[in-house]
Amino acid sequence: MKYLGLILIFVAFSANAKRIQTFTNAEGSNYRFSRIMHMDATPVQNQGYSGTCWSFSGLSFFESELIRMGKKPMVLSEMFVARKAYEMKSEMYVRLDGKTNFGEGGEFHDIPAVIAKYGIVPETVYTGLNYGTDKHNHSELFKVLKGALDGVIAHMNSGNFKGLSNAWHNAITGILDAYFGKDVETFEVEGKKYDPKQYAKELGLEMENYISLTSFTNHEIDKPCVLQIPDNWSRQESFNVQLDEMYNATVNALKKGYTVGWTADVSEDGFSHSKGLAINPIDPSLLKAEENNAFMNPVEEVAVTQELRQMGYDNKTTQDDHLMHIIGLYQDQQGTNFFLVKNSWGTSNYPEGFLYVSESYFKMKTIYVYMHAAGLGKELAKKISK
Repeated sequence: MKYLGLILIFVAFSANAKRIQTFTNAEGSNYRFSRIMHMDATPVQNQGYSGTCWSFSGLSFFESELIRMGKKPMVLSEMFVARKAYEMKSEMYVRLDGKTNFGEGGEFHDIPAVIAKYGIVPETVYTGLNYGTDKHNHSELFKVLKGALDGVIAHMNSGNFKGLSNAWHNAITGILDAYFGKDVETFEVEGKKYDPKQYAKELGLEMENYISLTSFTNHEIDKPCVLQIPDNWSRQESFNVQLDEMYNATVNALKKGYTVGWTADVSEDGFSHSKGLAINPIDPSLLKAEENNAFMNPVEEVAVTQELRQMGYDNKTTQDDHLMHIIGLYQDQQGTNFFLVKNSWGTSNYPEGFLYVSESYFKMKTIYVYMHAAGLGKELAKKISK
């Protein structure tokens, strides 16, 4: 019944989006958004008190891909992916003697890596809630896991170290089992039995079809680069392009019917989940003004250049905070483009878990985007294929 309920919510949202022609971001707001493109998505989830936005947004992206491919809407298990990523991170952390980042965070490319190695399961099969709450909270889990790994590292650095035993992997597995639940070996969907790898194969996602685009001048333009951000623990590459190319590629993908994964800095006054809006006004004081408040009234925004964007990245005012899922392209009454973004912070805000992100905010605060390569324009596709 839970699965059926999610499907009905999804269908209701899709029908609503097609019926209503103008939208707004908050009650009483003067913003009016018209739809240019809107793709289907599974229901908004809530990551709770866990640093797993990358898993929620990444799987939301692939769930929309499955819908685009004609598959039945389904919610995949964010916590299966998080658990398996912890296994991979733990291995790397110990192999590198603790001299690498070990955290709750991750990136979009971690999803294909997990699916390729371990497979995937539906959310109904593995909720990852094995510690007495109905909402995700990884604060204790992470401290216990990190403490165990640091204990292994401390043992390696001790004077009487003679080599690691074969038991530390089992210790980490025991912690993950305790908090997430026992690992999944087999399960049934609609009367058919699978293991996680068989189920991944059945879904038919071809992970080599997806690409990450970024735009920073501390790396060579028109070349792959490894983004220097803490949560890129597996050191995966993005293709580095000019700012306008990254923005236009995102618009182009949406117009072709592909959704886009979005990694950005959300620790800005202009980002408000509660107001369903992310903007970059020329006059920041309007974000807190009692009259003509920028979250309720369209305002003039910063014309972002490559240099201005790079300055924010270099001085660390633009950081890798949060991953979300772009499912639509909209335009306000002044002709400004906005992306409709699906978040993973529940549905308590007016757009019920979504927000509208302006072109200016996107250009200033995007770290990278993740998309199907078929959504690229011809010229950019040629550059990448060289």
